[in-house]
Amino acid sequence: MTERQKITVIVPTFNEERNIRDCLESVKWADEIFVVDSFSTDKTLDIAREYTSRIVQHEYVNSAAQKNWAIPQATHPWVMIVDSDERVTRNLSEEILDILSKDGDGYDGFYIYRLNHFLGKRIRHCGWDRDDVLRLFRRDMGRYQDREVHADVILDGRARHLKYKLLHYTFSSFDQYLKKMCRYATWAAGDRAKTTQKVGWHHLTLRPAFRFFKQYILRLGFLDGKEGLILCILAAYSVFLKYSSLYERQKRERE
Repeated sequence: MTERQKITVIVPTFNEERNIRDCLESVKWADEIFVVDSFSTDKTLDIAREYTSRIVQHEYVNSAAQKNWAIPQATHPWVMIVDSDERVTRNLSEEILDILSKDGDGYDGFYIYRLNHFLGKRIRHCGWDRDDVLRLFRRDMGRYQDREVHADVILDGRARHLKYKLLHYTFSSFDQYLKKMCRYATWAAGDRAKTTQKVGWHHLTLRPAFRFFKQYILRLGFLDGKEGLILCILAAYSVFLKYSSLYERQKRERE
């Protein structure tokens, strides 16, 4: 029987004392837990030390750069990226270990669907039901795109989807969520600057409106109740923030 391949779970952190314990509890099955911290000032590291001795601190530029810095330093040939607000279920961990016992069963990476929660409720529509991420892959065959936000893994090999899903608790408070949304909008503006030479009226009006229409109507967000309505409005607002931030940047450059 083939010996099971070993795996490193990489957990990026920054001031995640609210989330980190539950996250690390869910990945205790891994051969190595590698916490990459961006100089937290709360109790994140104290809690992390209860689960692993492999903790490093590294200056944060953006999510993709942080993960790309960490991936080559993983001890084992397979890596899985798990954010602090995510949880690996028992069924998912057992599925992963079974795959590793077959050394990937002919594949080099695996997409994992996410069960997303917002305001304490599982979101079944809004487009979030289609959310999948490539998070499990051979260490030397995957790297994140050079993007400031929402970067995907580029895999030099074959991939398929896993059966079981990753739990994602994206919302803890409006203060946290709005700060995150503003931060992401600024980063997204940096990516958009490469393709949008000038922000026009349609960027600030039609694009946010269409985002709401797409998620709330076309993707049935209205079936998620008040949570769905709030989520779709915030999604539209994030598009407005992105182009507003880009407009400010372009105006400043002209002046």
